[in-house]
Amino acid sequence: MRVISLNCNGIRAAARKGFFDWLPRQDADVVCLQEIKAMEDQLDETFYPQEFHCYYHSAEKKGYSGVGLYARTRPDEVIVGLGWDEFDAEGRCIEARFGNLSVISLYMPSGSSADARQQVKYRVMDRFFEQMREWGASGRDYIICGDWNIAHRRIDIRNWRGNQKNSGFLPEERAWMDRVFDELGWVDSFRFLYPEREQYTWWSNRGQAWTNNTGWRIDYQIVTPGLAETLQRSAVYTDERFSDHAPLTVDYDHP
Repeated sequence: MRVISLNCNGIRAAARKGFFDWLPRQDADVVCLQEIKAMEDQLDETFYPQEFHCYYHSAEKKGYSGVGLYARTRPDEVIVGLGWDEFDAEGRCIEARFGNLSVISLYMPSGSSADARQQVKYRVMDRFFEQMREWGASGRDYIICGDWNIAHRRIDIRNWRGNQKNSGFLPEERAWMDRVFDELGWVDSFRFLYPEREQYTWWSNRGQAWTNNTGWRIDYQIVTPGLAETLQRSAVYTDERFSDHAPLTVDYDHP
């Protein structure tokens, strides 16, 4: 089973940059998209590839946030949102269920624009931690794909020294990720496969970040422990640039 995740930074912009030309060649079973920045009535047939069943959860605010999920096999159930008004109004989570497996497209808030948004991020982190605890105890297998807006360790960010006071690499955020992995037992699929690989998934559009590979690894596929043994390989695609993020692909030995 192949799962691809991408923060599009605007799904229509990603389309103009060739994402939907690239996607059919990837043989993906599930595709999780974040930051689509579009309402469903703004999306034509380009955004409903025929080989997939396509689902979206747009933000109430136009041109903002939003997530999508494409599935080659029709899901048994699709769950939109988490039942939290503040979170769901921004279109940040959609879940597809296939038997005992759930695949989620998640877009965690960024706190970089203002302290008020950082406080929103902390509230979401606190609540989402408890949600992950419930999911982990449910007996279901979960793959949570998306932009978590946190670089976990120094290896996950090129300029770690200069970013320790910036949202996305704050001590509190990194400690929260520690708890997700150490206390709850969830698994960072890429890091499980490649403990020492320096690989980024996001580069600022400012300056020469892309050219100089001054990146952050903030996009993850985080899985329940039982799926760790099914992990086969992972890759970040950087030959083309569809967004300020790069597609993250993970292959699972899962039916």
